Amino acid sequence: MEPAIVLSITIGAVLVAITGYSIYTAFGPPSAALGDPFEDHED
Repeated sequence: MEPAIVLSITIGAVLVAITGYSIYTAFGPPSAALGDPFEDHED
């Protein structure tokens, strides 16, 4: 394979992994520990 194809596949895989981890953190079990800054500072 050419280096450009390997680099493109690697960058794509990294982006998919980061996106998947972000979705897991935002909506999965770790989201229970997240706080809502708007509810923390109500007047």
